[in-house]
Amino acid sequence: MTGWELWILFGVFTATMLVGMPIAFCLGIASVATVVHMGVPPVVVFQQMNSGMNAFAMMAIPFFIFAGDLMIRGGIADRLVRFAASLVGHLRGGLGQVNVLTSTMFGGISGSAVADASAVGGIMIPQMVKRGYAADYAVNVTANAAIIALLIPPSHNMIIYSLSAGGNISIADLFTAGVVPGLLLCAALMVAAWAVAVKRGYPADPFPGFGAILGHFFVALPGLLLIAIIFGGVRSGVFTATESSCVAVIYALLVAAFVYRELDWKGFVEATLGAVRTTAMVLLVIGTAASFGWLMAFLQVPATTIALMKSLTDDPLIMLLLINVVLLVLGTFMDMAPMIIICTPIFLPVVKAFGVDPVHFGVILILNAGIGLNTPPVGSVQFVACAIGKVSIGESMRTIWPFYGASVVVLLLVTYVPAISLWLPAVFR
Repeated sequence: MTGWELWILFGVFTATMLVGMPIAFCLGIASVATVVHMGVPPVVVFQQMNSGMNAFAMMAIPFFIFAGDLMIRGGIADRLVRFAASLVGHLRGGLGQVNVLTSTMFGGISGSAVADASAVGGIMIPQMVKRGYAADYAVNVTANAAIIALLIPPSHNMIIYSLSAGGNISIADLFTAGVVPGLLLCAALMVAAWAVAVKRGYPADPFPGFGAILGHFFVALPGLLLIAIIFGGVRSGVFTATESSCVAVIYALLVAAFVYRELDWKGFVEATLGAVRTTAMVLLVIGTAASFGWLMAFLQVPATTIALMKSLTDDPLIMLLLINVVLLVLGTFMDMAPMIIICTPIFLPVVKAFGVDPVHFGVILILNAGIGLNTPPVGSVQFVACAIGKVSIGESMRTIWPFYGASVVVLLLVTYVPAISLWLPAVFR
């Protein structure tokens, strides 16, 4: 090797990204350019892409996407909104609280922040604006609450992290580890929504009574049971994450078509095509990121990074702070899946060398990447919420700070209090 390989790899990647090329093509072109310079046949890149996508556990991703799409079109989001409204609508800034709680419950069904923002935001943002809430408040509550879906089962990104780590980290442990941080983020965002609502003088709805809460609960129960089926089945070992995704599709189809009776043939076809399109995009990114990650390993980037971090500090607390800063910066211009696949082989050996549990680091990485989904220029969740609320990115960013701050506080707690992530997995072992 001549020493130029890393410059070519990262230089081409950065240059193509700056000109606005889709991230999958940036990763693929950078990989091909590097292997051509190395004198290696370009077919190696495509072999690595195939290897990155050809994992049995990867099949869980399209099925979870499909199940989430079926539930969106099957009316589950409407029923979750009504149940959440009966629980927390009487708090100050009631619809903001409803938004956060609905996003948390729906996240346990969709596993996708973008799907969460689309489904919940499509219902809640127009309602909030109609009731006198500022559009920027509605957008920021929606966008920040959507990232809760990344932490709680069935998070697709937990599966990607496990595969990026070589498939040696239990997906069941990762699913379990994200539950408490996800609930903590929900509580923090509800406090932020309440504080902003108090400052702006937003109203609270009257308490509907326990009878209404019970009624809405039973109506929403078929959808909520999907969360228990996925988590309970994987955690108990009844089925694997991949098998649970297939069960989720069958259950979602039965609930949407025969219980709620809101899914017709047209909706089923649209859900199928939507899942296929989303899966194709996700797998292309995963494949090209896998070839990029293989080149980084071949060029000894992880070993170099470990040596660099140890030269800077031997304190694991400072090391975690440095990694968090780097990940937050990367999240501003890199989408979530490639960020996980690229950063896992770089930073996982580093944190393991400092004694950090890989499951704990997985939650840190996922939360970091989730916060990045709300920071331009590549804030996909923020873009979705702004499009629904008809608000510019600049306008939403001016008032996002209470919610962004709440997310960062939770990130610091998760980083420096490992028990938040590791306590629940230990209970189930």
